[in-house]
Amino acid sequence: MTGPVDAESSVSGRFAAVEGAVVAGGILSHVGSPVREQRDLAAGRAVAPLASRGVVTVSGPDRLTWLDSITSQALAALAPGESTELLVLDPHGHIEHAAAVVDDGERTWLIVDRTRAAALAGWLGRMRFRLRVEVTDASETHHVVGGSRAAVAALGADAVWIDPWPGVSIGGWGYAPTDPHPGADRDWAEAVVDDGAHARLAAAAGSGAQSLAGELAAEALRIAAWRPRAEREADGRTLPHEADWLRTAVHLDKGCYRGQETVAKVHNLGHPPRRLVLLQLDGSDAVLPEPGVEVFSQGETVGVVTSVARHHEEGPIALAFVKRTTPEGADLEVRTPEGVVAAAQETIVPPDAGRTASVPRLPRLSRRR
Repeated sequence: MTGPVDAESSVSGRFAAVEGAVVAGGILSHVGSPVREQRDLAAGRAVAPLASRGVVTVSGPDRLTWLDSITSQALAALAPGESTELLVLDPHGHIEHAAAVVDDGERTWLIVDRTRAAALAGWLGRMRFRLRVEVTDASETHHVVGGSRAAVAALGADAVWIDPWPGVSIGGWGYAPTDPHPGADRDWAEAVVDDGAHARLAAAAGSGAQSLAGELAAEALRIAAWRPRAEREADGRTLPHEADWLRTAVHLDKGCYRGQETVAKVHNLGHPPRRLVLLQLDGSDAVLPEPGVEVFSQGETVGVVTSVARHHEEGPIALAFVKRTTPEGADLEVRTPEGVVAAAQETIVPPDAGRTASVPRLPRLSRRR
């Protein structure tokens, strides 16, 4: 689950009247059945109001070349309606911000975790110098709704971002050794709607004319697709390589930007110190571990859980960072106040990830419950 969002600013109170709705911390958690909502969301029968997302806009004739120069993605030639993703890195290559990106020909829309929207807008504002750009935190006037491309197309959105994950974008690089990738069939888009369209969606849901899903469902589908998210997987020391984020958010052959030297060095010469794995958790315990709990192997701490969900097909699953040296076949466990939970790992980023690594493409083993 995501962190709390202020109910007044998120306007998630609009959905509190929907039958079965549970709103916690300003976020629509679910509408009575998170498992059913996952199926409906994946099938395009429902949409999910995402109060945990924020919106930042960049306008002005220099916006794309400017964003190109200060972020990890090649954006100078981004066509209107084209979707991509960018990272803002610190000088050592660690992820500070991640944003979904789509341009409408007049402004660039950045969809970010709401808890980080103000910080990103502030940083961008300080980087303008004399360029013809204008940065606005639009999180109070615009809202994000997720779902399949067809489902969000009917919302009257100002912008629609189509998630490129898990495709490998031009200039990107994929580390995951599994073929097909578990996110290959995921149809996910996020629509940016104004306050009026958001209110109409709430009214349609309240009358039964529109099916909704909560953020628990959206998170479960994300985790099952091995899709990283800044609020969960970017902990202040995360390198893009550690989460397989080079495939959609980094252009390895573009010009200079902050953190580029580390990105190139780790990819070409070394290996990231940590690697993201999917954990298949023992489903016998009804209590899920919380993000932040440690992962152990043979009594030694080897990592930390970042995201947790109960998936409608795979049961309890989690994303976790583990030490690069953790053997791929090692049995892992997660310790919670309620006890020890056994965990089988699936490799997302191999221990030898890098440009020169020879990674076999292996079929993914099904662990459906």
